[in-house]
Amino acid sequence: MKKTITTGLWTLLLASLLTVPACAQELIVGGQAVGIQLSTEGVLVAGISEVQTAEGAKSPAAEAGVEAGDFIAAVDGKAIPDAPALMDAVAAAGERSLRLTVYREGRELTLPITPALSEEGRPMLGILLRDALSGIGTLTFCDPESGTFGALGHSVNDSGSGRPIPVREGSITDAQIVSVQPGAPGRPGELGGVSDLASALGRIERNTDAGIFGALYDSPDGQRLEIGSITAGPASIVSTVIGREPREYAVEVNRVYRDAEGTHATLSVTDAALLQRTGGIVQGMSGSPILQNGRLVGAVTHVFVSNPTRGYAVSIQDMLQAAGIRLERAA
Repeated sequence: MKKTITTGLWTLLLASLLTVPACAQELIVGGQAVGIQLSTEGVLVAGISEVQTAEGAKSPAAEAGVEAGDFIAAVDGKAIPDAPALMDAVAAAGERSLRLTVYREGRELTLPITPALSEEGRPMLGILLRDALSGIGTLTFCDPESGTFGALGHSVNDSGSGRPIPVREGSITDAQIVSVQPGAPGRPGELGGVSDLASALGRIERNTDAGIFGALYDSPDGQRLEIGSITAGPASIVSTVIGREPREYAVEVNRVYRDAEGTHATLSVTDAALLQRTGGIVQGMSGSPILQNGRLVGAVTHVFVSNPTRGYAVSIQDMLQAAGIRLERAA
């Protein structure tokens, strides 16, 4: 059985900074599709290339030990906020050696590098750069007391290296789903969405293993549910797979387990309408809230690549902990 989840009008709510601990007993259920816009902290090395010089092809980046997935934070000790700043620093250096401050898997490295002059006489490092990312995901919850939101249920990673993206700034925006590529065994499906960049809903402040979190500018006046613990058995997910309207679809939680990163679960889609439209779990549904026994218990995170009718989930408690929200305890 499926039903419409009414989100209602957005009402004004002053958002609290995530650095101020908040308590929660009830959360507003999400399920809306949102656009995700992120600017990186530093410049992401998307790939390594060669520079065609008068003496032949050279790769200063490869020779210096730069790797795809690295984040360049500074040149000669001066902070580099974006790709144009890095290109300006390299242009000013000419063929002079530079010191790159690079972050790699939590480590800070200093890598000496000497630009190579291209055939056109431009100093270049042989690095493919990226300083912004965008995509579509699903809003999981909003804390009505603090204005804190959670979405995705997993981190935003660089597609090349798989490493989490350090966030300099970011936002979630209004979005609608316009198309669906159904999933099939060995081929994950995908929701095709359009983001309204002029309609920002909130700012992103954290990119964590349990999701992205931040502060909404306004709070959705939607369904409020108590927080519960995810267990094996019947449940439902709330997701938007066409237009802007979240709907509730039946699933079965197959297994709940704990690992080093927290409490997780596997689930199977049992709703015939969702299976017909998407084939199961598809990209863009990450963050879809999981409801069980009248409570909000978790969020969808990933799909089984070999079987799109099955997916993974994260507990709502782990998402709240990553967001800096503590649960209210009974007296």
